[in-house]
Amino acid sequence: MPDPVKPPAFPDERAPWPGPFVRYDLVKELVVALGVVLAVVVALTVLFSSPDEPPVTIQSWSKAAPADFLGVAVSELNRTSGVATYGPPYNEGTGSVQKIGPISLQEAAGVKVPIETAKDYVLEPLHEVPGAPRLRAALAAYEQAPAALQEKWAANYEKALPEARFVAGVPVLPPGRYGPVAPMMASLLAMGQSGALDGALLAGGHHFYATDYTKPLLFVSAGEYFEKLAEHQHLLGTQWGMMNETGSYPGQVWLWLFSFWYQVEPFKSSSNADALIFMVMGVLSLAFICIPFIPGLNRLPRRLGVYRLIWRDHYREVES
Repeated sequence: MPDPVKPPAFPDERAPWPGPFVRYDLVKELVVALGVVLAVVVALTVLFSSPDEPPVTIQSWSKAAPADFLGVAVSELNRTSGVATYGPPYNEGTGSVQKIGPISLQEAAGVKVPIETAKDYVLEPLHEVPGAPRLRAALAAYEQAPAALQEKWAANYEKALPEARFVAGVPVLPPGRYGPVAPMMASLLAMGQSGALDGALLAGGHHFYATDYTKPLLFVSAGEYFEKLAEHQHLLGTQWGMMNETGSYPGQVWLWLFSFWYQVEPFKSSSNADALIFMVMGVLSLAFICIPFIPGLNRLPRRLGVYRLIWRDHYREVES
């Protein structure tokens, strides 16, 4: 006697449904779901929304921490700042070039956002200051001097800056050989405190719309003032911070997985953490996209039977 034919493990999804049909009000469910979600969103907004903190600008920075502003500015002028030595996509430096094995995606992409810190952050903005003969003379003297002398002036100014006093907003340093750097930095501070430097750096991109904040953001982020604000709001990488604006949580909670990898080894102590985490997240994202095509894994929803719990009333009627 032949063995009975075993029924398939799962019904043929292409075959017509042989069971009964149940009337279902999809519009009613949609309206109820939207109402519940709206109520939850409003409640969470009241409890956990971010306050509208004022933006950090070069003007607010230079007023609140003028010495910090000048320290960053003179390092940009002397091309010793983090941005000046960063590397792609800003310049040909190597200070922050990261690799995955022997491959550097930064170097492969090349310089896409060229930034020459002395010119972009100091010299060109100062050339836009109208009616300043003393500043014009200082700029001419600086630009005509040999590079070694330029570096010496800036280095002397940077070394003396911790002892600077500010009299009516003007930096007063101990006597020293600062050359034209001292009047240049005083003018740049005044330009920053007036708000003109914010506009100059935005306009420096030569875009029709002034929405490219790359240069001012890199400039501000080099200072201790910005870092302390971030630390106070728990936004540093070591604090798992990730938000759209400074203020209360939850912010961009969907980026927790990126922030997570920076807290564990080997990424935590790696000089190539950004590149390695980029690779890890790429692999995880690809695996997530491929879930519907991975044999066995794509059958988990049916095997777990969660759908039967959600539609339990329907299955109770059909199987009774």
